[in-house]
Amino acid sequence: MLRTRFLVIFLVLAALSVASVSAQDDPLRITYVVNGVLGDKSFFDSGQRGMDQVADEFDAEVNTVELGIDPQNWETGLDDAMSDTDNYDILIAGTFQMIDYLAKRSSLYADKVFFFYDAPMPYDDDTICLEGCKNVYSITYNQNEGSFLAGVFAAAMTTQDIDGMNADAVIGAVGGQDIPVINDFIVGYEQGACLVNKDIQVLVQYAGGWNDPAKGKEITGAMYDQNADIVFQIAGGTGVGVFEAAQEQNHFAIGVDSDQASIIMDTDPEQAARILTSMKKNVDNSLYRAVDLYLKGELKLGVAEGLGIEEGGVGLAYNDIYTEATPQNIQDLVTAVEEAVVDGDISVNTVFTDEDKAAKVGQGCDKMPETEFDVSEYLKEES
Repeated sequence: MLRTRFLVIFLVLAALSVASVSAQDDPLRITYVVNGVLGDKSFFDSGQRGMDQVADEFDAEVNTVELGIDPQNWETGLDDAMSDTDNYDILIAGTFQMIDYLAKRSSLYADKVFFFYDAPMPYDDDTICLEGCKNVYSITYNQNEGSFLAGVFAAAMTTQDIDGMNADAVIGAVGGQDIPVINDFIVGYEQGACLVNKDIQVLVQYAGGWNDPAKGKEITGAMYDQNADIVFQIAGGTGVGVFEAAQEQNHFAIGVDSDQASIIMDTDPEQAARILTSMKKNVDNSLYRAVDLYLKGELKLGVAEGLGIEEGGVGLAYNDIYTEATPQNIQDLVTAVEEAVVDGDISVNTVFTDEDKAAKVGQGCDKMPETEFDVSEYLKEES
């Protein structure tokens, strides 16, 4: 009898051991939901690159679901993908338009994990985030940090003896709308510019929309007429007009979200050459990082995480155009500033903090945070 009990216990433990090994050996299944279509050469394609890397390096099974460009189909499409529970362990979606759709359904699938990027879940709002969205990890991007690098770069480049630049310390930024997230780009950009030159003038204007290239071109042209020679576009499709103006008027631009010069290079290399760098939100890196942390058992659910320079969430595009157009001392400056931000030696302004501490667009170089970082080591001819 005793021998029989030992045998039963042994067989049960053996079965549990096999089940555990089998679970670990099964490939991770991921559904990547795109509220649009692939081929945008920007956000969604970046996410797909991250998924491709995950599939290659972690032997994961990735299923990409494209919901199309009609917003009317997005909620039902996400609902269908989430309810297909036999085919995923992790489901990934993103953009602010999808927040409510995922938040109110995540509690229905408590044994599943959800990643949400480019916006935080409203964890504290129980009318939207039922049961606190405890199985959702959300990713935001510290666009102020990446834009700070863009401001350092623009301010250092604007007075260089380069065809298309002038001697005046004037740069510009075109925002899609006067909203907090866009202003977070701009306050970082202004602070970076002020670090290089406390007398610099940063022209800022909002287009009032995201799909008006003609308006973007008009605003940028006016900035060039005011002696700006580099304009940072933070305006979505409106930014196409910024690039057109740069090409036509023999000046320069900075792209946003993806390496826009490399994307445009295939169809219009002359215009691409006018985009000296871009401030990237690295969706691919952030999703790969999240999966890696999940597999290591280190991913915290039920929270939003802001990814900055240190985490690879944001940064400048260091492509051939950047390398060929940028003097080595300015490249060294940008690298040093990047390291200083990561090390905590420079604190970057943001609008997303307590009201009394929040930076404001146009506040002026005299109100920027103090830092011991010395740009003169890199710009001796400018000092």
